[in-house]
Amino acid sequence: MTKKKGAPAPADELRRCAEERLVTRGETTADMQANLLKLVHELQVHQIELEMQNDALVAAQAEIEDGQRFTDLYEFAPVAYFSIDPDTSIRLLNQAAASLLGLPATQLKGLRLATYVAADSLSAFSHFIDGVFAKGSHESCEINLFLKGAEAPIAVLVEAVTDRQRRVCNLAITDISARKSVEDSLRDQKEFFRLIAENIEGYIAVLDHEGRRIYNSPSYAELMGDRDLSGSISFAEIHPADRERVEQAFRETVTSGLGQHLEYRFITAKGNVRLMESHGGAVRDGEGRVKYVVVVTHDVTERHEAAERIHHLAFHDPLTQLPNRLTLSDRLQHAMAASKRSGRYGALLFLDLDNFKPVNDIHGHVAGDLLLVQTAERISKCVREMDTVARFGGDEFVVMLGELDVNFASSMAQAKVVAEKIRAAISEPYFLDITANDGSLRHVEHHCTTSIGVTLFLNHERTEDEVLKLADVAMYQAKEAGRDRVSYVTSCP
Repeated sequence: MTKKKGAPAPADELRRCAEERLVTRGETTADMQANLLKLVHELQVHQIELEMQNDALVAAQAEIEDGQRFTDLYEFAPVAYFSIDPDTSIRLLNQAAASLLGLPATQLKGLRLATYVAADSLSAFSHFIDGVFAKGSHESCEINLFLKGAEAPIAVLVEAVTDRQRRVCNLAITDISARKSVEDSLRDQKEFFRLIAENIEGYIAVLDHEGRRIYNSPSYAELMGDRDLSGSISFAEIHPADRERVEQAFRETVTSGLGQHLEYRFITAKGNVRLMESHGGAVRDGEGRVKYVVVVTHDVTERHEAAERIHHLAFHDPLTQLPNRLTLSDRLQHAMAASKRSGRYGALLFLDLDNFKPVNDIHGHVAGDLLLVQTAERISKCVREMDTVARFGGDEFVVMLGELDVNFASSMAQAKVVAEKIRAAISEPYFLDITANDGSLRHVEHHCTTSIGVTLFLNHERTEDEVLKLADVAMYQAKEAGRDRVSYVTSCP
């Protein structure tokens, strides 16, 4: 209790009064002191009682203030709170609840909350409320509320707990329409991604920043089998010769956020080697750091092989698989350039089969093609790997020998050895297996010879055409001399 400023203390006042009484009544000093002590004790007890009452009043006031704070928290909470009866009649609600339903709280009290539940959720809501009252436990459900003026129901999360003594159910209702919309959008995106990943002609992998697999499209089963790839390192199946280069490109993507375009060899679960082409891209987190790397890969083995076949067809004869005239021209240019650098001679041998036409006339073009293929194989076996054997056209072949010797005579001698070796190989009998239209197999033995013209070249002292013309002239000289022989242009440049 608060003492007024300047007023005597209760004990002093009591002592003064006691002294007056003693004087008035004629009491002795001893009696007066005893009575005074008794009165002081009573006063102290009374003061303690007053202080205790004051503490109780302060505590009660704090409880009232706490209660008001809780009332404010309830009334102004962003979550809608309702207290309802078993028939969903509203007993109590806060401002958020009134705002949710779009009417003042005074008008909503006594109305049934079920009247605001969308038709497609009414049965589930009724079952939910019945269950909550029956169990008396904390429960939750998601329903749709159809509000006045709303074009479509809003999705809400209802959490309930009952006071079974008062037969009241307390509901907390939160508008989750935005969350549901995000969930629907994410679900749609996930479905879109799944459809794309399952139907794309290629392979999709999502990797963390250390290269571990987080996701692999189902198509990876073609390469890796049906084993679970989640969490495995994505570089293990890359060909060892390409692995370091691919890992380095991945690290650069993680560091810079820039995707890489790579070609590398991939070893399948069956041990086959496939050529893969990959395009990578980075996915960043909210702080701009690379969180994931998405890699889209295509198997380009067939495409690469087809390109090689096209390239081969462009520069090789389709029948014998030997280089064609275009390739011969290119290699002759390189041989001349090499001759200039080294000072060594090169040689050109021009071959024409003797009496080739009768083979086609007697046995058909299939027999002639078989003879040309075998001839190409025999010539190729007579030269070094660095030399070139080309089909010039029809039954004509050209052999280019490079880097012979710096001495003309020695170079010519080497060329003669090769030319005679080729002539002898071609003159061996040919055994041709010809399949007739009726499927029967016919064995044909044929003897064939060749006329060969030889010339040497050094540097660019003659043009390509001049070198070819000289070798061609020498070949015709061999023809005129009786065929099955070698003729040489021996003039020194």
